Amino acid sequence: MVWRSETKFKERFFASLVYVVPLISAAPFGSFLFQQFPQIQLLYFTLMSPFIKVYRSVPFAELIIFFILFLAIVRNDKIPHFIRFNTMQALLMDILLSLFGLILGIFPNLTGLNLILETLFNMVFLATLFACLYSIASSVLGKYAEIPTISEVAYNQVRW
Repeated sequence: MVWRSETKFKERFFASLVYVVPLISAAPFGSFLFQQFPQIQLLYFTLMSPFIKVYRSVPFAELIIFFILFLAIVRNDKIPHFIRFNTMQALLMDILLSLFGLILGIFPNLTGLNLILETLFNMVFLATLFACLYSIASSVLGKYAEIPTISEVAYNQVRW
């Protein structure tokens, strides 16, 4: 993605803040990793606890936050493209995590496949964590994060 214009600090901050949503949704997938490395769990939940408390305190908060972000930010042409693009990208990551959780919900008893299940959970959590950290770092630098397929879909959804 081409860096189209100069971004202000406020735009960079809000563009990076929206990646908290997929990071919160990825927490259940980190359960096996958190058991093996308690230091990661301590660091992760220390940084995320204020957001998780707000996110979990309201019934249907996930759905409400999704629609607020989508309708009030992504579809609002008055908000800079940089913020809308990053918001859409974060929402797409969140949708992928929800779909993955639904698919795993279909197979509740995967007996004998614990190693495969644990590997899938670790991969999903780490992929989400690294994609979000990369996107946050790119946003802070004022650049568009390039995540294959997700960035293309986000760009197509957010028109100039």
